[in-house]
Amino acid sequence: MEERVVLVNPQDEVLGLMEKMQAHENALLHRAFSVFLFNDKGEMLLQQRAAGKYHSPLQWTNACCSHPRENESYLDAAKRRLQEELGISAELTERFNFLYKADVGQGLWEHELDYVFTGEYNGDFTLNPEEVADIKYISINELKREIEEFPQRYTEWFKIIWDEYRNHLEIS
Repeated sequence: MEERVVLVNPQDEVLGLMEKMQAHENALLHRAFSVFLFNDKGEMLLQQRAAGKYHSPLQWTNACCSHPRENESYLDAAKRRLQEELGISAELTERFNFLYKADVGQGLWEHELDYVFTGEYNGDFTLNPEEVADIKYISINELKREIEEFPQRYTEWFKIIWDEYRNHLEIS
């Protein structure tokens, strides 16, 4: 089954549907979400994308990010993907949304209206190997240092979303 994304204008008004790869090749604005999960120590969960991903393989990124389906809410989509990728359920809180555009290589672009959610999770995981190679919790200070020293280890969109997250939630 062909995966499609919901094309929107900057006001989040639906313009139509398009096959995901085509939207990424043409840098068309579409709906997306990003989930930031933390443990009870305040460490952030990162996932390493699976080696077989069509772009950004084996790079580290936030806990989960993807696209809502047609007629699916951002929150429902975020909860669905947590289950599909990490095998978990978590209570999520919507924090903010913003527009961004990132070149992810190979002629592909992420141009997204991204809704950002946060949650806490301290349990076990059941990773989907088609989506996730590995996971780790990392302190905020260690994450900042890692991104500064080794930016190539992180997805382009994560670096953008991380900056937005810190600006919106006033984290230095």
